[in-house]
This record gives sequence, C-alpha cells and structure tokens, in this order.
Amino acid sequence: MTPPIVGVLLFRRDLRLGDHAALTAASQECDKLIPLYVLDETAARPAGAAAKWWLHENLRQLETALRQRGSGLAYAENDTCGMLSHLAQSADVTRIYLQHDAEPQALALETRIHDWAMSAGIDVRRFAGQTLLSPTNIATQQGKPYQVFTPFWRTAQSQISAERLLSIPSTLPPLPDLLPTTTLVDLPLLPYGEGQWTNGLARSFIPGEAAALKVLDRFIHEDLRGYAAHRDRPDMPRGTSRLSPYLAIGCISPRTVWRRISDAIDHDPSLSPDGAVFLKEIGWREFSHHLLHHFPFLPTTPLRQNFSSFPWRSTARMPDAARDLRAWQQGLTGFPIVDAGMRELWKTGWMHNRVRMIVASFLVKELLIHWQEGEAWFWDTLVDADPASNVANWQWVAGCGADAAPYFRIFNPVLQGRKFDPEGDYVRAFVPELRQLPAKYIHTPHEAPPHILQEAGIKLGTDYPPPLVDRTRARARALNAFKSLNDG
Repeated sequence: MTPPIVGVLLFRRDLRLGDHAALTAASQECDKLIPLYVLDETAARPAGAAAKWWLHENLRQLETALRQRGSGLAYAENDTCGMLSHLAQSADVTRIYLQHDAEPQALALETRIHDWAMSAGIDVRRFAGQTLLSPTNIATQQGKPYQVFTPFWRTAQSQISAERLLSIPSTLPPLPDLLPTTTLVDLPLLPYGEGQWTNGLARSFIPGEAAALKVLDRFIHEDLRGYAAHRDRPDMPRGTSRLSPYLAIGCISPRTVWRRISDAIDHDPSLSPDGAVFLKEIGWREFSHHLLHHFPFLPTTPLRQNFSSFPWRSTARMPDAARDLRAWQQGLTGFPIVDAGMRELWKTGWMHNRVRMIVASFLVKELLIHWQEGEAWFWDTLVDADPASNVANWQWVAGCGADAAPYFRIFNPVLQGRKFDPEGDYVRAFVPELRQLPAKYIHTPHEAPPHILQEAGIKLGTDYPPPLVDRTRARARALNAFKSLNDG
C-alpha cells in the first residue's frame, strides 16, 4: 500500500490562496497538508512595527480562509529548517512546497531548505509568484542586469505570460493529527498592543485577500479612468489604487493585478492610456525587485559607488542634524507638504507616492541627511514596507540608485505643494493647525501677513514651526555636495 503523501506548504510573503502555484500543486498532490508560517527573522530583514501589525492581521485572515476550506495554519518562530525537520519526523512530511522569493535573504533561506531536504530525502518544490518574471530571465544584450527602467520595462513587457490565473481551491487536504502548538498570538507581532497607534492603521486598511480583491475591483471600475491625471494629487484620496500594502505581503499577486488591469483595457480600450500608466507603476515595483536580486548590497551601499564619499551630515555626530531628523520624522519642518506627508505616514501607515518623493528629497537634499536614515524610518512606519521597493526608491531620490538622472534633482516642496495640492486640502487634512489659512498661504505660512496668521489662529513658532532651513542656502549646500562627487 502506498503511504500517504504529507506535505508542508510554507507561506512567506504570499499570504493568499488565489493565484498561488505552490498551494495549487500541494492541494492536488498531497493526501495531508500542513500550511505553515515561520516568523524567521534570521532569514529576512526584521519587519518594522507597522508591517508587523499588518502581518499579524493578514495572517489572521489567511488562517480563517484556510479553516473555511478544511485546513488551518501552523506557526513557528525562527529556525525554519529546524521546524521542517521536526515536522518530517513527527508528521512524516515528505514534500515541501513554497513560492520562490528572489529577495537575497529569502533566497538564502531557500538554499538552506534545499540543502537540508536533500540530506533528509525530502522533495522541495518551488514555484514563481513574487514577481511577474524571474530576475534571471531579464538581461541587457551584454548579459548584464538593467539599471535603467525604460529598456528594462520594454523587455519585461514582451515576456510577461498571458497564462490564466490560478483559482482558489474550494477544499484543501486535511491536517495531520500532530501539529506545532504555537499560535498567532504567540508570535511577537504586536509590540504596541492594540493601542491608539495601531487603531489608526486599522482605520486605513482592511487586511486579507478578499479585501485586496475588492480594492482592485473598486480601482478598476471607479478610479482607473483618470489615473494618469490624478495619481500625483494627494488631495484626491481616490487618485491611487492603494494596492501596495497588499502586494507587499502577497495578499494579491502581481500577476492578478496585471491580468485584471489588462483584461479591463481589452474590454474597454478607452482605458488604455490610464491603464498603461498604472501598469508602468507595477513595472517599477518589478524593476526594484530585480535590482535587489542582482545587487544585494543595496540596503547598505549605494549603487553608484562614487556616492560612498558623499558628505552627509551625521546624525550621530552632529546634534543639529539629529534635531533636523526628528523634526522631519515628526512632521515639524515648517514646510506644510512635507509635514502633511510625514503625519499621514504616522497616522495611517501609508503615504501618497508623490509626497514620498517630496519628503525624501527634502531629507536627503535640503537637510543633507543620509538616505538610510529615511529608509529606516519608512521601513518602521509603512504598512507597505517592501525590502526592494523601499531601498530602490530611496536610492533613486538620493541620486545614488538606478535610473537616478539627473541625480542632482531637488524637489522644491513649496512648488510641489502648490502644483499637486493647489487648494491645500491635503495639508489641511493632516496639519490641522493650518486649516484656516487661505490657499494662497497654505504652503508658505511663513510668508503670510500677520493679520492673516492672526485670523487663522496661528502663531509661528508656537502653533506651527517656521521653516527648518533656508531653501536657497540648503539648495546651494546640496549642489556643492553633488559637485564634490564630480570633483573627486
């Protein structure tokens, strides 16, 4: 009699049931199946506080969805290979299924799992799903990784598969009798409990795969048309898809987003201009993941090596630089569009993409503070913190990353505010002390006449800070720093 096939389905950044190739294969091949999530901070960069809350909430939704299909979700903390070895002995596991993740630390874990499994006589089956394409399949004519987005995206688009999406299985193989006793609440994912801060995050995003699909449906049917014109407007809450938190944790696959948007364009060709712009954003996410795969040093080292000598102001050695960093983190720079963005981030765990560029440029160029300081703050406070996108975007803004041309570009926060938040609605939403200022002065309260400030109930320096820097001098300082790279 043939012994039953017992498998482990290892979830990582793929917390969904739909379009999940490893899950589909496991459900078809196994007599018994153990869905498993290991919080293994030895195999990945430890998540920030906001991302841990988001992970907790999405694991809870995933566990519910699995139970509804006759299964469940086992948990463990650290030592993934050790847990797999335990299950091989206690539950007679003979197969392991997982989705391939090209992020360097995740890839290293896959290698360790493969090496252990080979020695234990266990079959490991890996499936694609984290990106649209494997980073090993995209290269320049010289066989090197792309470092410029436009030719990368042109090549990638020609290779994206048109295969159908995998459906969610209606039932799953049963669980073995003996399972780990660790539960979700045992994992250290809620360091701040369910306090006021996490309540703000919960009001901003609904976790789970079903919620992700609803967000995508709403975007396609209500907000895709006009996306190209509205995506840079933070004062228009429905101008972006808000899919990034779900993509970051794998509640929805990039293939699902790609196919659903493409199908919408095919059904209604008039959506093509907006759809193409949106898919280009998905392409930038893809580009970031490919970059991190090929250049695993990016979290700590600039892609443009000459930036290693850039004269950053040290927050460890310069008290004034540390003060400026705190003001930026707290949204107290005296530049309303910057402050609105930083307060939106703290309040909701998310920030509008255009504003991300503005606040990042302000930190690294107006304040001359190292991009890693900003990247670390974003990593800790974003629910959509992604190891590839976060690093690639910060290096791009700093001028030291891929496609960063011109690398000395400096966003003017006042002009950016006037252009993309012309009536000041975004600023008023997150900087309430400026709510009564007329649009003419909403982005420059320091230029408002005394009687205007008095009528708005604002005393500069008390109710709202004056500008943290003189922009003319700060810009000149930044340009001189960039000139030193050329001189060197």
